[in-house]
Amino acid sequence: MNTLTLAHYYTTPDVQAMADYVGDSLELALIAQREQTDRIVFAGVQFMAETTKMLNPAAQVILPDERATCSLVTQTDIEALKQWREKYHDHVHVSYINSSAVHKTLSDWIVTSRNVDDIIASIYAEGKQVIFSPDRNMGAYLNYQYGYNMPVWDAVCEVHDKFKDEQIQYMIEHAKADGDVYLLAHPESPLPVLKRADVVGSTKQMLDWVNKFNGDIRSTIYIATEEGLLHNMRTLRPELNLQQAPIYSGCQCNACPYMKRNTVDLVKRAKQGEGFEIDYLDDDIIEKAKAPIERMLEFSKQQMEKTAA
Repeated sequence: MNTLTLAHYYTTPDVQAMADYVGDSLELALIAQREQTDRIVFAGVQFMAETTKMLNPAAQVILPDERATCSLVTQTDIEALKQWREKYHDHVHVSYINSSAVHKTLSDWIVTSRNVDDIIASIYAEGKQVIFSPDRNMGAYLNYQYGYNMPVWDAVCEVHDKFKDEQIQYMIEHAKADGDVYLLAHPESPLPVLKRADVVGSTKQMLDWVNKFNGDIRSTIYIATEEGLLHNMRTLRPELNLQQAPIYSGCQCNACPYMKRNTVDLVKRAKQGEGFEIDYLDDDIIEKAKAPIERMLEFSKQQMEKTAA
């Protein structure tokens, strides 16, 4: 059986080394849509594997560990979300890809942290109103950055929500004595952290920024996201002083417990067909959830074509 292995940047380096492709959620969604294969092992979390199954319904999709979920999913009560959606029935419902398959069926658009700015801007340009779910921090940042007044769902990524502005400020002030200091932050981080950041972007956008950095190599660059991405950054630019942003005094570690459930042994087993198979999505859910995903993918492809032109 032909097997394709995908791994997210937040998995461990040894798991990433086992993958055919490593990327962020948008990259991996595009790869999953493009590839024709019998089996897909997704070293990530459940909502990512669900998205992959929707785009490849004929393939066997396996998540190495069924406990690899996401706090944005577990903190969202679907019945409450339905009521909230009905309250704003005349708004366009934009949902972050970090959401369950059922959540996606209640959505008009799916976005990732890489394309959320452009997609929501295009909706507002059409004169429409938007509601955003499930990430409270990302929604708050979008409202702050662009002057929107979007109603926002109340859930957070438990990893990114741990970053503390006071501790980051303390570290930055002390690091300035040795040279320039930069802060890169994922938009799932709290708003005070994002206001302080020099760069706010997706995992891929932050990775690209580091790769292209041409400033003083003695600079200190703090990264406010899951610690796994620092492996990829340090591989690209080993000469740079890249540091995990602190979550509280004395701690500069912030790992996603769900991503880290993807161990080498479990990925090996998944490649043999063992693990948590995504076989529970019925045709109706797939059809309804896939529509806003494909809308996003088509938008992203058009944006990439414009950039390449």
